[in-house]
Amino acid sequence: MVESKSLKLYLFSFRNHGDFHEDCMNIIMNDLIALMNPRYIEVWGKFTPRGGISIDPYCNWGQPGTKYERMAEHRLMNHDLYPEKVDNR
Repeated sequence: MVESKSLKLYLFSFRNHGDFHEDCMNIIMNDLIALMNPRYIEVWGKFTPRGGISIDPYCNWGQPGTKYERMAEHRLMNHDLYPEKVDNR
């Protein structure tokens, strides 16, 4: 597990990062994979809308050659883009 303060500071480092939101999610996911060596991981960004357009990229990863790889593919193909209403933005 990642200590919460360290994770918060790491995530805040992306505030002025110049990449697209989708690229940031992939960077975060790859860093967490390298740090924790998980069997399965999902990363879902909830970004503040700019100009009224919300961008909430999602990515996942399952350990290759295991049931988690198949699970990641299934979850990605059946991902619900609108599971909740977010009113605090």
